[in-house]
Amino acid sequence: MRFIVLTFIAFIVFSLFSALFFLLKDKGNSTRAVKALTVRVVLSITLFVLLLLSFHFGLITQRF
Repeated sequence: MRFIVLTFIAFIVFSLFSALFFLLKDKGNSTRAVKALTVRVVLSITLFVLLLLSFHFGLITQRF
């Protein structure tokens, strides 16, 4: 599970930096930055739902 979460975080960070690159390169004249940010939001929501379901089904536990 840890590998899956770290993979999602890596893709989220990559998408964020690619959006920054497209924003600086295209100077706001294209929709590539918006698409990259949309991908980031979708990945973030998917990761959140995955974590909630994993906790619900006992794949991850709470440590104190």
